[in-house]
Amino acid sequence: MNDAKTTGRIGVVGLVAGPCLALALLVFADLSPGHPEVACTAAVALWMAVWWMTEALPLEATALLPMVLFPALGVMDGKRVAQEYFNDIIFLFVGGFLVALAMQRWNLHRRIALRFLLAFGARPRRILAGFMAATAFLSMWISNTATTMMMVPIALAIILNLEETLGRPKVSRYAVGAFLAIAYSASIGGIATPVGTPPNLVLLRMLSVYFPAAPAISFAQWTLFALPLSLLFLFLAWVYLSLAYAPRKETFSVEREVFARQLRRLGPMSWPEKVVLADFTLLVVLWLSRADLELGRFTLPGWSRFFSAPDYLNDGVVAVALALVLFVVPTRSPEAARILDRDAIRRMPWNIVLLFGGGFALARGFETSGLSTWLGERLSPLSAGPPLVTVLAICLLVTFLTELTSNTATAQMLLPIMAGLSMAVGVHPLLFMIPAALSASFAFMLPVATPPNAIIFGTERVRIADMARAGLVLNLLGAVLITLAIHFWGRLVFDMGAAGLPDWPVR
Repeated sequence: MNDAKTTGRIGVVGLVAGPCLALALLVFADLSPGHPEVACTAAVALWMAVWWMTEALPLEATALLPMVLFPALGVMDGKRVAQEYFNDIIFLFVGGFLVALAMQRWNLHRRIALRFLLAFGARPRRILAGFMAATAFLSMWISNTATTMMMVPIALAIILNLEETLGRPKVSRYAVGAFLAIAYSASIGGIATPVGTPPNLVLLRMLSVYFPAAPAISFAQWTLFALPLSLLFLFLAWVYLSLAYAPRKETFSVEREVFARQLRRLGPMSWPEKVVLADFTLLVVLWLSRADLELGRFTLPGWSRFFSAPDYLNDGVVAVALALVLFVVPTRSPEAARILDRDAIRRMPWNIVLLFGGGFALARGFETSGLSTWLGERLSPLSAGPPLVTVLAICLLVTFLTELTSNTATAQMLLPIMAGLSMAVGVHPLLFMIPAALSASFAFMLPVATPPNAIIFGTERVRIADMARAGLVLNLLGAVLITLAIHFWGRLVFDMGAAGLPDWPVR
């Protein structure tokens, strides 16, 4: 109750502070003489940042501010602002989410998770590995929130079984580790694909907004870079959680029958499950093979070459096409006519679509007004040192800021600044933008940082102190891993070269 009251007070303060600070900036600060749109855009960004950070309004309601304020302040035409709220990246999210809803509707995700757990074995550390592998894999394709909500009951059943056999005191520490493993692996797995976590999608759109001539990052290219990073981080997180929370001598084990029993309850795979599995598999294959994949002198051709206009096809087109198939195929069951029906449209998180759109509109305002360039020039002294140090500083800044704000909102606020900073200091934009986007998903210390953290805290099996202690280690580890990954592997995958700007940012 006290937490709710405190949150309410902060929201009221933010509700007043947002417009007041924006007005003060407009009245007292002429950021770029002769270009009032720079200060106007900064005022809107400040207003949105305050409301997002204090949650004075629902995040998606705050995201509508550019639709009103940009036209009113002369920053952008209302038609151009509106176009940012529905674009190709939004359709990538919509199509991918519909396929994920089909997996959830027909319990395919639960079957996959139980198969993972059976494959990894029944000893404590292997169970942790099974939980983390299953959660990370599912989080690559469906929302981190849905994945965590599905995994928690499975974990709770195992923990209760152990408590009945061994007593709660002996199992309590292991239970903390198991729940933390689920929350953390949901975030770690999400970075591996463009659709796995919202900041990845924000990055793809921001890149096209600020650098229209930039080569698009394909699904395969992103996965080629991020999947190894995700797997390495997942392994190191498992090592840490195993050492910290699993019995060192592994004095107890779980009956494999616990997993097998839950799997038997699902029965044999139904026709809808088989259809969804086939559709999902085809979707992944088409995503990975759509565009040419270039690695140095080697090029792996994509299937889009067989069409008359390959550039017209993007990952959003593929996602929507495979989602539409599920609305057509019958279930062969009296329970429902089609694999997906109109209920799936109702269950779509349209609030997230609005949140995306608001961030994209804000980014377009940064680019149109020149605010991103203005900010980049002012922040350029911060990057006077080696790029490796600057990237690490960016990772730490974003990671710890995300502990207190929505990861999507954080990415939307900071990625425009990273784009401007990269131009000001003359480095490849992706060298700053990719670490910022990834770091927005790597906040592990507080319940409010990510939905998986909040869900795990809601089980009342994990204290804030437990989460903060383990999360601090992973926050620092994640920042270091992202820095090394972008510096060594990212330069090759995204063809960044040794140093300096490519030609496309200045065309």
